Order: sequence, then C-alpha cells, then structure tokens
Amino acid sequence: MTTGETFFITGFPGFIATRLVAGLARAGSHFVLLVQPAFVERARLEIVRLSEATGRDVSSFTIVEGDITKPNLGLSVQDSEIARDAATRVFHLAAAYDLAVPHETAQQVNVDGTRNVNAFVRSLRRLRHYHHVSTCYVAGKREGKIFETELRHDAGFRNFYEESKYQAEIEVESLKAELPVTIHRPAVVCGDSRTGETAKYDGVYYLIFYLLQWPKGLSLLNIGNHDVSLNLVPINFVVDAMVALAFDDGAIGKTLQLADPNPLTTNQLFNAISESISGRRSRITAPASWVYFLLMLPPSPRITGLPHHAVPYFFVEQTYDSTQAQQLLARHNIHCPPFTNYVDTIVDYAAKHPVV
Repeated sequence: MTTGETFFITGFPGFIATRLVAGLARAGSHFVLLVQPAFVERARLEIVRLSEATGRDVSSFTIVEGDITKPNLGLSVQDSEIARDAATRVFHLAAAYDLAVPHETAQQVNVDGTRNVNAFVRSLRRLRHYHHVSTCYVAGKREGKIFETELRHDAGFRNFYEESKYQAEIEVESLKAELPVTIHRPAVVCGDSRTGETAKYDGVYYLIFYLLQWPKGLSLLNIGNHDVSLNLVPINFVVDAMVALAFDDGAIGKTLQLADPNPLTTNQLFNAISESISGRRSRITAPASWVYFLLMLPPSPRITGLPHHAVPYFFVEQTYDSTQAQQLLARHNIHCPPFTNYVDTIVDYAAKHPVV
C-alpha cells in the first residue's frame, strides 16, 4: 500500500523522529529526511533497520544533508529541488531540547532554525500539511490551567529552552493564516509504555533513580506535594498521536496539547514509583518549601541526581487542557494511558539500563 504522500522531516535520526518515520512508513509513505552531516552514517543504518521493520524498500527513504540553522536549510541545489518537488507533508522536530541550553544555541537552533524551516515550507509546491512540534512549556511561568488556544503571555520563563520554543511557536502560529498548520505540544515525554525504551533520562527519571539508590530508606519520606502535577506522556502515545494526525485535516489550524488529561500530583507520582520499586508507599510528606530549599543547595545534585535546572519542574503549578487533542485522537482510538498503568515498565527498564 502507498499513500502517494512524501514527508519532509527534520530531526532524523533522533529518537522521536525515527519512531515517527517508522509509524508513517507503515502507512506507505515516502520520505525526504533532513540530516546533519555528522549523523548521515547513523541515519543510513537507521533506514536499513526501518526498511526491515516496516517492509518498505530502502528507496522509500531519501537523505538530504543539511542544517536548519542555515539559509535554505543548508541544502544543495539538487537536494532542495528534490524536497520542493516531492514533499506534501512536513514534520519539524529538530530542536535543542536541553533545559540548560545556552541562550545563543537556543536562539540559533530553536528560533532561527524554525524561521528557516518556515521559509522552506512556504516554498513547497505540493504542501498539504505542516506539523510543528513544540512543548507545553511554552507556557513558561504561567500558573493554573493552560489552554490549547492560548500562547502569548508576559509571565516569563525558567530557562532559554522554554523561551526559545515559545518564540519559535509564535513564528509558526503566524503561518496559520496562510498555510495548513498544526502545532503539537507534548508534555513531559518518558519511555515507551509497552517496553520502557527511552533515549534520555530526565524528567521523572530523576525521581526513579533517586529512589533506586536506597529504596527502603528513601521511600519513607515523600518529597512530592499535593498541589503540583507532573504531566507525563509515554513516547509511544506521542508518536501514535502524530502519526494519526499526520493525515487528519481536522487538525489543520489547531494547536494540540499531547498531555495526560488526569496527571498525578508529584506526591502521587512519588508513591507510584515507590510502590513499584520497594513495594510500599511513603510514610510522611515533607513540606514543599523545605524540599525546594534543600534541592537547590549546592551539594544536592551530587546526592539526589537532580540538577538544579530541573528542580523547578517539580514545583510548576500548571495543568494542560487537552480537549482539542482528545477529541481528534478519540476518532483514531488513541488515548493517553495513565502513569500507573506503565510505571512498572519504565522503572524496570531504568533499573536494567542505568545508561542509555
């Protein structure tokens, strides 16, 4: 089966982009994959693996060397024409995702890079749908419920990652008036809910590895609180959602928060992980102000494994409304699984694979 569609995708062979290509390949699509020169060999190996896994011929995947930070994405004249003639749908995933990313890098990759991708998308002759992958944390320091229809604010940001992704989303939002655009905002992405596989340990994994150090002792004192939720989404849910919406015209013009509609509080999250690791819940909950103070002390990262730049995310009083996303995804029978359904899977994976 073939859809007659060709996807132009940035961010390959990154973890999310590779899984996205696998899902789209099963639908019979073709691909033009923008790959930085340093990752071309790895990309070729991934394509062979994807071909074997999906049954698609290697010829369905075309690598074009380039870089989103450069004009015309750093493409050669020949590769640029290949992409402009073939691409019907675009997924822009390439970004600097590190919470501690320096200002210059964040601006160059996330903001200028997105502007360059936008300019390239405008030049595509057969464009049917442009998907931009953002983040729920464009909300910055805002508090309360964050709606999919909201973007602009003056609440400030915790780091240059948030700020640059916000600026990038504003650039893409402005295209909705002239191009078929969908913006995807995933919450905190964790491992596969079925296998536990992940490519990076951050977010909830700081808490998992903290408890794995001394399960019986550290599980006694809950360092979470009842007022803050950490919204977690497994990688397979995020990818399945984007694959389904890749061809859904109902998503055009919308911003979709790919988030858990019923996230656990950090207190509940602590207990869920504690029960998975040690078989018991905490006995007492530490005051949130004490926990924040202690986690921000200079020696804390060496003791807890939680870097200072990640601490605020366990104290962010935000919830993410995902009404539009849920309505669209329900038509494809896709729903975000609750964390308690897969906590054992990701804890087991982390315990067996301390380094990824």
